[in-house]
Amino acid sequence: MTMQQIYLAIPLLPLLAAVVIGLFGKFLPRAAAHIVTIAGVAISFVLSVYVLKDAMVSLPYNETVYSWLKSGNFSFEIGFLIDRLSAMMMVVVTFVSLMVHIYTIGYMHEDKGYARFFSYISLFTFSMLMLVMSNNFMQLFFGWEAVGLVSYLLIGFWYTRPTAIYANLKAFLVNRVGDFGFLLGIGLVLFYFGSLDYAAVFSVAPQMADIQINLIGNASWSLMTVTCILLFIGAMGKSAQVPLHVWLPDSMEGPTPISALIHAATMVTAGIFMVARMSPLFELSTTALSFVLIIGSITALFMGFLGIIQNDIKRVVAYSTLSQLGYMTVALGASAYSVAIFHLMTHAFFKALLFLGAGAVIMGMHHDQDIRNMGNLKKYMPVTWITSLIGSLALIGTPFFAGFYSKDSIIEAAKFSTIPGSGFAYFAVLAGVFVTAFYSFRMYFLVFHGKEKWREVKHHDAHHDDAHDDHDHHHGLSPTDDPHEPGWVVKLPLILLAIPSLAIGYLAIEPMLFGDFFKGVIFVNSEAHPAMQELTHHWHHIFHSATGMAIHGFMTLPFALAASGVFVAWFFYMKRPDIPAAIQKRFALINSILENKYGFDSFNDRFFAAGSRFIGNKLWLIGDVKIIDGALVNGTANLIGKLSLVVRKLQSGLIYHYAFAMIIGVFLMLTFFSKV
Repeated sequence: MTMQQIYLAIPLLPLLAAVVIGLFGKFLPRAAAHIVTIAGVAISFVLSVYVLKDAMVSLPYNETVYSWLKSGNFSFEIGFLIDRLSAMMMVVVTFVSLMVHIYTIGYMHEDKGYARFFSYISLFTFSMLMLVMSNNFMQLFFGWEAVGLVSYLLIGFWYTRPTAIYANLKAFLVNRVGDFGFLLGIGLVLFYFGSLDYAAVFSVAPQMADIQINLIGNASWSLMTVTCILLFIGAMGKSAQVPLHVWLPDSMEGPTPISALIHAATMVTAGIFMVARMSPLFELSTTALSFVLIIGSITALFMGFLGIIQNDIKRVVAYSTLSQLGYMTVALGASAYSVAIFHLMTHAFFKALLFLGAGAVIMGMHHDQDIRNMGNLKKYMPVTWITSLIGSLALIGTPFFAGFYSKDSIIEAAKFSTIPGSGFAYFAVLAGVFVTAFYSFRMYFLVFHGKEKWREVKHHDAHHDDAHDDHDHHHGLSPTDDPHEPGWVVKLPLILLAIPSLAIGYLAIEPMLFGDFFKGVIFVNSEAHPAMQELTHHWHHIFHSATGMAIHGFMTLPFALAASGVFVAWFFYMKRPDIPAAIQKRFALINSILENKYGFDSFNDRFFAAGSRFIGNKLWLIGDVKIIDGALVNGTANLIGKLSLVVRKLQSGLIYHYAFAMIIGVFLMLTFFSKV
């Protein structure tokens, strides 16, 4: 096989598997659904590893596969840009997807939509691969919209549940808001740069840095700032940044495997990848970077606070995803693009691990998701317990774990950044360390340690979320049941994800951040934005190695904050559970604000949803009822009716009336002709 054939095979194999199972799954044996799709994704993963290995020694591949459309001077093409950034993303996407596919065999084995689910997740993988492999904005937008469409199908997978339909519609509409900005940004690129090809756009970008455009009246705006902010608005929707974050917690209505796929390696990281890919554009606008930095800071801190009050095991992990995406966005805003991509990679492994671990707990608890009904599960589910602990330690940034290297690098990048807003960003990511440790280990202690609270819970009190609606078994454990560890088809992905959650940061930090891994791929203007330069200086003169950084990490403020968060969670929920209840009662207003998610959902419902319904209702009443039905349709009929009433009076049946009418007619005709 030539390299181009390999590049084509990587996205097309999952697509082929999705089409075969989607169209013919009902006619094939049930096992065919997972055999075909897993084979497709597994081969894609192996080929992606080969491509990454090749990308380490070869020049980037940037070629058009075929021209889709030509219009005047513009050409719209399908093509691949395979460099170290896209190759690394391909490996992460296919590996996490493969783990999710294997896990799904166990999680969805009783579901009626078994084949449909495998078809969807395979199609999702194809969409994300097309996005990360693209060499132009048109193909990027295709992949962008495709992951949005398939996420809509997956979030609403259990389509008989009203909550799932509401959640997938919400995700679809909120993403359309971001995508509108993204499309406007792409439109500006095409209009001013004259091409959608990355290489062509990046090569002329420095010449466009000082161009001003008029958008509203005579006010002039920087072309580069407007373009970058519009592109980032697209990322705000996909990567769930405030205020376009509201869809992500509700997307927990989908089955747990898709929560892991959407929130770990695919859809939500698309925005982070896109901004890193667009680094030659963003480096030309400090204003756009400042906007990115502040949005990321707000998301990192304030979404973390919401994780503290959640009792649904999947929603705790979902809010941690929001917070970690905020961290990645802060790194992008600080011009530390490679750090953002590094955290994207480490986060993909430990977040997929935490979601799949949560799914294993849900299965063990007979689909009860309320962490207040759990306790001491480490006794019954040892593999899930140890892998979830590894994921949690990686998430809070424990030295030597994967999350430590990427998270601490983001904190340092925010500290060294000179971009406006970096002071607030540094405070937000530091405070977020304590918050993350607190809510992560609150969940960990309530689920795996303490009293076996399910024995006190009657099964009719059990939480019904994430239930397989087509099952008729009860949800939640009865007081006599014990939780159970799922089979190996569920445990194997947990173990395979735990390994990189432990080791990948240690192995990858030096080449990815301080070596030549992203050389020629990610562009940073070190003079204007010195954060990465300072980080590199620290690495070479203070840390010297990954081991040195980890040892130094034990003496830093982030480690003290993380340890404090773990201790406070242990003390509050293991030793003195009366304290959280007292705090909740004392600070009822703050708790109410957090319960209401800062009012974003209620504002959207009252302003946008209710406003749209109001406008639609008025348009219907005025346009449809009064103008079209009232004036045009019924009005015409009424007018003819009134005319006919007048004409009817002339038809009296009396001869002298008709004679009089004839005389009048003759008189009018003579008058008319005599004038002519």
